[in-house]
Amino acid sequence: MTFVESTYRTFSGLKKIVEPKVKKYYQKVIYKDKKPAYFIDYYNLEIESNAMMNSLVLCTDQSLEEVLKIISKKNNVQLSVPKISRIGFQKRISSESTDLRLPPIPTKWLRYSL
Repeated sequence: MTFVESTYRTFSGLKKIVEPKVKKYYQKVIYKDKKPAYFIDYYNLEIESNAMMNSLVLCTDQSLEEVLKIISKKNNVQLSVPKISRIGFQKRISSESTDLRLPPIPTKWLRYSL
């Protein structure tokens, strides 16, 4: 799948963020240890882990960040969704298209989170 790797200048320095080429609110790139590792599409229910994330996030009152904290704690990993800037100041410096094959989150991590 084609993603866009954008470099932003923020108060805290330069940040590189990987995002889907066409941004949709139901598609997210999940970072593991501050590197892009997984891709979630809430409405692609053919993939079991996407269906499980759909039920964890969209069918409950929990945010994606809360669900990722629970999964991270139970599986001793650090999962996150990158934020460009906490203050809101950002300036895009460059962006380039990249082809990445990001798998969905492992289902064994999600089974125990339900």
